Amino acid sequence: MKYMIETNTLSKKYGEKYSVKNLNLKVRPGCVYGFLGPNGAGKSTTMKMLLGLVKPTTGEIQMFGNEIHSRNRIEVLKRTGSLIEAPSYYGHLNGRENLEIVQTLKQVPREEIDEVLHIVRLEGQQKKKVREYSLGMKQRLGLAAALLGRPKLLLLDEPTNGLDPAGIQEMRELISDLPKHYGMTVMVSSHLLSEIDQMATDVGIIDKGKLIYQGSLKKLHDRAKGSIRIQVLNQAAAMRILEEHGETCDLVDGMLVFEEREKVQVAELVALLAGHGAQVVRVSEQQKSLEDIFLTLTGKQVSL
Repeated sequence: MKYMIETNTLSKKYGEKYSVKNLNLKVRPGCVYGFLGPNGAGKSTTMKMLLGLVKPTTGEIQMFGNEIHSRNRIEVLKRTGSLIEAPSYYGHLNGRENLEIVQTLKQVPREEIDEVLHIVRLEGQQKKKVREYSLGMKQRLGLAAALLGRPKLLLLDEPTNGLDPAGIQEMRELISDLPKHYGMTVMVSSHLLSEIDQMATDVGIIDKGKLIYQGSLKKLHDRAKGSIRIQVLNQAAAMRILEEHGETCDLVDGMLVFEEREKVQVAELVALLAGHGAQVVRVSEQQKSLEDIFLTLTGKQVSL
């Protein structure tokens, strides 16, 4: 099986407006696929179409190597876990009792409850009423419910939404561990660029319903060159020296900014400036973040 999820010109139209248009997803088995885009880009609609909660206007969906249709959808969904929007729960019941209801509905062995409580680190709070849970604990309970049935594919829609920094860190660690320790493929959507940067191995960027980038996170970073920044006390002398030697740079906030270079070339540049009285006081390297790359691709600021 080459792809866990593959779509072909998947589209959803509401009235005259496309929420998702001609989407060709390719999600490799065993990866954390970060589905990234601003609010309203079509991420939730796409995930709902994959789960059969929204009917596509046009296009095809393949999951586990098979095209999805009415006859096999239930079997596919049995192998798929999901957490879409806010998790549902009964506040007057404790965490374990909530999971027992899901376990009964999914018809999975009761011992799996202990497994998923361990995975999401809720063993110590399983007897506590869910209405007394923090938002982060409720999110982890929702993830535990999604993990019942030992799914091989997990779809998570904005799982860190509303969490504090500690909760975000914990959820990120949980998601990152799932492929390595439990053999799962995870598709996780987010509008938080920094979260996808730290969690995903592969990424798809969607904007206005269209996929504008898809590939490994490493290749995305490789597309963006960093820069070398040099601060000098004698800027006039530095510019004169650089012009004489055919070097070009930009001036940004009083710093000389050069394209990324090898370490030996940086050392030679610093020696050139220092040797001609420019008085070098600081040298730094600046790499583009995922946000910088996103802005380059979309040409606009996204909500954070």
